[in-house]
Amino acid sequence: MRHADLLAQIPLFEGLAEEDLVALAKRMSERKFESQSMVFSSGDPGSSMYIVLSGAVQIFLPGPDPTAPRVVLKDVRTGEYFGELSLFDNKPRSASVESSVDTVLLELTREDLADHLGKSKTAAIAILSDMSNRLRETNALLSQRAAKDVVKEIEENLTWGQRLADRVAELNGSWAFILLLFGITASWAVLNLFIRHPFDEYPFQFYNLFLAVLVALQGPLIVMSQNRQVMKDRKQAETDYQVNLKNELNIEAVLRELGAFRAETQKRLEVLERMAQHERLRAEIQPKHPRPTSGS
Repeated sequence: MRHADLLAQIPLFEGLAEEDLVALAKRMSERKFESQSMVFSSGDPGSSMYIVLSGAVQIFLPGPDPTAPRVVLKDVRTGEYFGELSLFDNKPRSASVESSVDTVLLELTREDLADHLGKSKTAAIAILSDMSNRLRETNALLSQRAAKDVVKEIEENLTWGQRLADRVAELNGSWAFILLLFGITASWAVLNLFIRHPFDEYPFQFYNLFLAVLVALQGPLIVMSQNRQVMKDRKQAETDYQVNLKNELNIEAVLRELGAFRAETQKRLEVLERMAQHERLRAEIQPKHPRPTSGS
């Protein structure tokens, strides 16, 4: 696969024109890492992103000491990328990356990206547009309730056929259905064995046909209900993800506000401390230079 095609798979660059992708791909350099080699460590200054051209790397959080186990965050394989946020900020790396096998990475540095964006206004606008869309999505997520009863929403929009399939699947998985089927079978057999003119003589071929049709209808109805349950589970998982993401963003916002509040409090305390020191100095100086009395 071309380097430009790999670059186009990254959401940040998917809005770029073909010529911009090709130009950026030419600026990327290949870096080879042997197995179990560190790409970068947590806390290192970040100035580039990487795409896995071949091999695989592991992103992890190191333990508090060398003997403590690491916390694995993600395994990144061929065609995937990492470290894209370092193209826009000067913050240190938040995690460590180590090659799992012999790996070749494509590196795009902040300087190369900035140089290309300075020459291509369309590329700069496309990247800014993508980032603004992400910001809008984040704002929309924070401005609305993420928690919702998706199961209730799905059940309120079911058709009569879907409701029938759910009822059949619910009935088939109960003792009521087993007892009902047993009662019908026993009644059918008793009626055809002891009445003078049986309508379905032994071995009850008509009843066997009825059971075969019943089984043939039950299968698709149960599968329909199971597929709908899978859809409900998927929707619930998506809602849980949105709730967790919103909580994480809110926690980050609270931490930023606490940090700003702590910094402002520290500044005010420093001002008060300087004022107190100044008052103490004035109090120490005043007795040494008393005012002359009127009789002197």
